[in-house]
Amino acid sequence: MNPSPPISGSDASPPHKERLRGVVERITYHNEETGYTVAKLTPERRQAGAFGRAYEIAVVGNMLGVNVGESVELTGHWTIHPEYGKQFTVEQMRAILPATVAGIEKYLGSGLIRGVGPVTAKRIVKHFGIETLNIIEQAPERMNEVPGVGRVRTQTIIQAWAEQKAIKEVMLFLQSHGVSTSLATKIYKFYGDDAIGIVRQDPYRLARDIFGIGFLT
Repeated sequence: MNPSPPISGSDASPPHKERLRGVVERITYHNEETGYTVAKLTPERRQAGAFGRAYEIAVVGNMLGVNVGESVELTGHWTIHPEYGKQFTVEQMRAILPATVAGIEKYLGSGLIRGVGPVTAKRIVKHFGIETLNIIEQAPERMNEVPGVGRVRTQTIIQAWAEQKAIKEVMLFLQSHGVSTSLATKIYKFYGDDAIGIVRQDPYRLARDIFGIGFLT
């Protein structure tokens, strides 16, 4: 198979792109169909000086699969909303799993996994500590070891984690091929988990099936 051509959207890339890294503190709006999200981000410490002090930044754009407590790297540009003021418009998003016990607890308790709220998340992290996410990824059946979780909830955790992983893998694959977050969301919503296979086998199908996608020549 010939290498896939670079994929482009119809919108021109805005000037003055910047990159932000931080933790998603809360999501104030999320559209499941389009992936459009309004969230608050706390920038990581090394960037805080650029803003005068550490504080929450409003970030907006297509962020399918983003969760509270998740560390993310965002590429985009600053805009001024007439009502809400300065905000960061996201063009690309890369999720980074939390690397601290507190971050993992917040991540799991954010609603990421059906049936796991803050209380259950606290129990899970207390039991497995910093290895919690590795356990869920590599040996999820061990959730049975946590008091109060049980078999039914363990199966729910396994299923929900697999769904989140599938979304992130598709989004990462598409973005690595030059697809904006907005178009990647369209592609995922149209093809679901089959998106990677379709792009690899017949990338020109995207232009036929999905409005707004073309190929650079």
